Amino acid sequence: MRSLFTASLAITLLLGPIASEAATSTTAETASTAANEVQQFTLDNGMQILVLEDHSIPNANMYLFWKVGSRNEAPGITGISHFFEHMMFNGAKKYGPKMFDQVMEASGGANNAYTTENLTVYTNWFPQSALEIIFDLEADRIADLAIDPAMVESERGVVISERSTGLENSNYRTLNEALKSVAFQAHPYSWSIIGHESDIQAWTLDDLVQYHKTYYAPNNAVVVIAGAVTLAQVQQLAEQYFGPIPAQPAPRDVRTVEPEQKGQRRVFVQKTSATSPNIMLGYHVPATSDPDYYALALMSTILSNGKSSRLYQALVEQQLATNVFTNLPLSFDPNLFYVYAIARPGVAASTLEQAMLKALAAVADEGVTARELEKAKNIQLMDFYRNMQTINGKANNIGTYQLYFGDYRKLYQTAELFNNVSAADIQRVASKYLTRANRTVGVLDATEEADE
Repeated sequence: MRSLFTASLAITLLLGPIASEAATSTTAETASTAANEVQQFTLDNGMQILVLEDHSIPNANMYLFWKVGSRNEAPGITGISHFFEHMMFNGAKKYGPKMFDQVMEASGGANNAYTTENLTVYTNWFPQSALEIIFDLEADRIADLAIDPAMVESERGVVISERSTGLENSNYRTLNEALKSVAFQAHPYSWSIIGHESDIQAWTLDDLVQYHKTYYAPNNAVVVIAGAVTLAQVQQLAEQYFGPIPAQPAPRDVRTVEPEQKGQRRVFVQKTSATSPNIMLGYHVPATSDPDYYALALMSTILSNGKSSRLYQALVEQQLATNVFTNLPLSFDPNLFYVYAIARPGVAASTLEQAMLKALAAVADEGVTARELEKAKNIQLMDFYRNMQTINGKANNIGTYQLYFGDYRKLYQTAELFNNVSAADIQRVASKYLTRANRTVGVLDATEEADE
């Protein structure tokens, strides 16, 4: 969601000549990274690999972006993408249960993973000397993951507990799950990433074997390696360890298109442990690859980033809410723009909801100021530049842009695209998407909602 564009010029445009001098020195290293420094190749089995050589420190990382998330599931197997995030650490043919972490840590490395509606991503950070062992570890669990019945049942219990505990402890997760199920009536974004409990309990071993074979095939991955490596090293190791893994038939496309919403929808969740009302608004917006993404991202920043933001001023400063934020998730398909607020004790849900809607309507009706827009662009760019100063940030952004924006090269154009957004564009997207007919309202409260 940020970009790389001639750094000193972009900073000068956004911050002015005084601020730009300090900012330019901060981003000098970032500016030295250019699109042509990213090299890529594709193995015969279809695995796509992107490499950024960066010898600033003797470390490297490997990001494996698997094109599988909850959008690829179907009723009966919801949550299975997230389940594999657990299973991929539980042993394979060469490296048995718990050995993945043990071997990596013994080699000085560390790892993490996450699942979204669109992707499952595995991240490894390691010293340069451990590059081959990382290839060996990953190849083992890609080609020969052990889907052991006892381990499956153990992890099934872990995920069911994670689901119930998460919903019990998080008002946000509880309300988000309810709102998505109403806002989406056809598309698989309608269920939560963790899945329905009945599905988690019902997956069969055959479900798991076929899902792994289909979605963890090399032709369904984008691998990004950044740091103290050479292209020749990576090519040799990729051919040796990943090359022999056979490709599989391409996964089926997600063909369902969510129909246009033509009227406001509402959902109410009664949760007796809630200490004050929670309000969530969801508005249908295009996929990340749509040109409106940049204006929507800046609108999100204007609405909720910092104490001078529109929603903070309208809700928190006015003693109506204790917290408020917006969220524009990266997404392959059209998704939701979220606005979430927690009422102060004693503030009625209806009062908070009306204040939220009034603040959003003001953007559509009156637009935003040049100062607000300038500040939002500053935030977007400076956040990006800080992120791009690390090899981890570079690898993550390269893969993110390759998948969500269709080409990693767009990473190096986005600052210009953000700079091209005008105040009129912000008002246009607010008027287009933040409408009553396009809105789903979620309310979570301890007491039953009064009839309207």
